[in-house]
Amino acid sequence: MKLTDGFWMLRPGVDVVYAQEAYDIWECGDTVDGPGLVVTAPTKRIDRRGDTLNRPTLTVTLSSPLEGVVRVRIAHHEGGPWHGGFALPGAVADGAGRTRADQDGGELTTGALTARVRRGAPWSLSFHSAGRVLTASGSKAQGYARIDADATVGAGPVEQAGTRPAPRERTVMHEQLDLAVGELIYGLGERFGPLVKNGQSVDVWNADGGTSSEQAYKNVPFYLSSRGYGVFVNDPGLVSFEVGTEAVERVQFSVDGEALEYFLIDGPTPKDVLARYTALTGRPPVVPAWSYGLWLSTSFTTDYDEKTVTSFVDEMARRDLPISVFHFDCFWMREFNWCDFEWDPRVFPDPDGMLARLHERDLRISVWVNPYIAQRSPLFREAAERGYLLRRPDGSVWQWDMWQAGMGLVDFTNPDATAWYQSHLRRLVEQGVDCFKTDFGERVPVDVVWADGSDPHRMHNLYAQLYNRAVHDVLVEARGEGDAVLFARAATAGGQSTPVHWGGDSTSTYASMAESLRGGLSLAFSGFAHWSHDIGGFEGTPDAGVYKRWTAFGLLSSHSRFHGSQSYRVPWMFDEEAVEVTRRFTRLKMRLMPYLFQAGIEAARTGAPVMRPMQLEFPGDPAVAYLDRQYMLGSDILVAPVFSPDGDVEVYLPDGQWTHLLTGETVTGGRWRRETHGFDSLPLYVRPGAVIPWGAREDRPDYDYLEGLRLRVFPGGAGVAEVTVTAPDGRAETFAIDRTEITE
Repeated sequence: MKLTDGFWMLRPGVDVVYAQEAYDIWECGDTVDGPGLVVTAPTKRIDRRGDTLNRPTLTVTLSSPLEGVVRVRIAHHEGGPWHGGFALPGAVADGAGRTRADQDGGELTTGALTARVRRGAPWSLSFHSAGRVLTASGSKAQGYARIDADATVGAGPVEQAGTRPAPRERTVMHEQLDLAVGELIYGLGERFGPLVKNGQSVDVWNADGGTSSEQAYKNVPFYLSSRGYGVFVNDPGLVSFEVGTEAVERVQFSVDGEALEYFLIDGPTPKDVLARYTALTGRPPVVPAWSYGLWLSTSFTTDYDEKTVTSFVDEMARRDLPISVFHFDCFWMREFNWCDFEWDPRVFPDPDGMLARLHERDLRISVWVNPYIAQRSPLFREAAERGYLLRRPDGSVWQWDMWQAGMGLVDFTNPDATAWYQSHLRRLVEQGVDCFKTDFGERVPVDVVWADGSDPHRMHNLYAQLYNRAVHDVLVEARGEGDAVLFARAATAGGQSTPVHWGGDSTSTYASMAESLRGGLSLAFSGFAHWSHDIGGFEGTPDAGVYKRWTAFGLLSSHSRFHGSQSYRVPWMFDEEAVEVTRRFTRLKMRLMPYLFQAGIEAARTGAPVMRPMQLEFPGDPAVAYLDRQYMLGSDILVAPVFSPDGDVEVYLPDGQWTHLLTGETVTGGRWRRETHGFDSLPLYVRPGAVIPWGAREDRPDYDYLEGLRLRVFPGGAGVAEVTVTAPDGRAETFAIDRTEITE
């Protein structure tokens, strides 16, 4: 949201007043986080008594919900209701801050982080850690704006059938934090454009826009700075970010209303920032080992029945291609009836028997669901009469004809509606369904009334969290915490606690493969540990080359699924080499399961993602700052997917002696390499001195990792390395390996 016209002027229809000074500062023992500072910040410098008349004042409150985290609340009028922000399960009861105020100003200290307010003019709020300034809020940074209904204030969320905030006279709060020379910004959810967000205008507003646009399914109002801090805006509604755009020396973020709240999160490393952020907003659980295996889908609109499904499963087995999960997409239900949670009896006359037969093949079963109830379904009338569907202000049920005619949307703010929806899922779980693909959840209207009175603009993004949580809770209840997993598309802050998420609707091209990776890395920077994508692309049918390159990438991702829109994604439909590529990389992933499963356990413990941007592992190396075509799988394996038909790829290796995992070739890092790879290979390098737990089986992901385990020690390290391996049943062993005596 751009409010200014250049450096000096405002846009027509916009009026903004700014915090001009810290007029008084006092210590307060009963903020929301216990001890804190409260600052009166007039919007005019107070030189005489008359200056206190007829001027707005901002109240700025500093507190700490968690060590190393400062909460900043900026409010104009405090009398109105506030939406409450996101759930913060990691906030400590009595806060974590220490305060001091004197004639010079005030300080709030939490861990190594200090927020400092200088008394008097000009306005100055700065954040310090380990003896250096991280960032600061200075002149014209904290603002309160009034905007005419017809004012042009820059790009906003696009119209999506009633999901856009209606034009109206608005009040807006904004903050601007300084950008240092060379400072780079990452995160803000799963975004498919450039990984570095500098120079971008970003509206945090969930939309179903595919992977080839500026829109995003998973918008998260959190960014991570290359200077070792993060900023989380505690507002589930539309948050508008201007990252070095409107004010090129600053990041601006703004929200509608009378109050803005954000958290400044200390590092010093990017991993430390994510650890604190996920401690505050929620960590992912350990996902089941079987979920790391290959998922095979019916695809979206393809024709299929049990015979089709069985033929795919049989052929995968005949070709020695291990699969772990078979997924039934939406047409397992009758057309015009989504979601009635009933198998189409014309196509699946014996669903119980079919599921039992698939379980006998040692497969897990996933089925597609969404939060809509189509008018033709008998469930629609039941839900409408009981008040389980979202309603318009006039009391009528909100409906549309997108996807299926007359769909209504389940109101998950109504506990009874949630329980009703969950009862249908429980029936499917009892029937033999193991997990759910929770599709949609982005096109949520704002011209509605929620059962609990929630602000519709704030519920738009938050809906995905309520939806996914309702489904995830059913699986936890039925299967246990360690055996529950989703395949979800929409999310916002906190969504990392209901994994797994996938990238959404990509096209079947190399360019879309690359943009999908950018989205996954951006999501990793936003606190999400597990991520997947449609191997081969969703829209269209990939050529054999794209399919094979995407297969290698997909099987070196956290989670791996073959899925498409109007065509099947089984490898033999492309060529025989696609079968060989699938076999090679599926077997490789199975061997890596002791390593990958441990990375998932680390994610649950620390918040570190399984697929990691290079910047997380090598924050001191300036060469990785803009890298978005390679990543670390766990802490020790570097993956550079091939995005070209001829197999040419550029890869950067940081300092040290790297070893190619497939060939054993050792390469000195600290430089770029140009390589050419066949379809059975890609740049896949092991970090210097790494010890990789290597499993004994290549036919399934959920086996006893301790039986037949090898510890592969790679050159370039020194001293003793400790490696922990945890089996799916929870048994764990830690090994101390002297790297000077053993080499790969």
